Amino acid sequence: MNAELTILLQRMTEGSPGAGDDFLRNVYAELRTMARQRLEGDSAPTLQATELVHEAWLRLGGTMADGSPASWENRRHFFGAAAESMRRILVDRARARTSQKRGGHAQRLPLEMAAETASADTFDPDLLVALDEALTLLEPLNPEAAQVVKLRFFAGLTVPESATLLQVDERTVIRKWKFAQAWLYQHLTASPP
Repeated sequence: MNAELTILLQRMTEGSPGAGDDFLRNVYAELRTMARQRLEGDSAPTLQATELVHEAWLRLGGTMADGSPASWENRRHFFGAAAESMRRILVDRARARTSQKRGGHAQRLPLEMAAETASADTFDPDLLVALDEALTLLEPLNPEAAQVVKLRFFAGLTVPESATLLQVDERTVIRKWKFAQAWLYQHLTASPP
């Protein structure tokens, strides 16, 4: 499957007609599983897995941050981009919900709620916005740990699935996940200056 996806990615980059459709057919089930896993803990779902996949696909099919057409080097690169796209969609929706609920002012998380960040069992918009802001700060400090958070929290992948996608062993994912949990916990519970 990896070789087939790589060939399809190359065909897409070359602009081959129908390559995008072929690629989507090959990864759709996996994307839908990622979305379904991510949305499982949402107590008040405003988005279905199919909608999340379609919206993520539309964003992925657009352009990169520098304005160039979207292209991916390999399966790992694509699914990393998909996790990031799902993250953006979920955070944007959470911000909109927070804005409606509290006049647009996200509040600091109490200590008890910060522990939930690591388990991803809740889908509170305030928590999601605060987590996204903290993750944005973590990314330049430790990009690997931030990637693990994106895959585990935003894409709903397990440790073995994350390890496979990142092409590292499970111990590395666990170590990065624990580091990220501790860093995010400290950041989310720090009192404002």
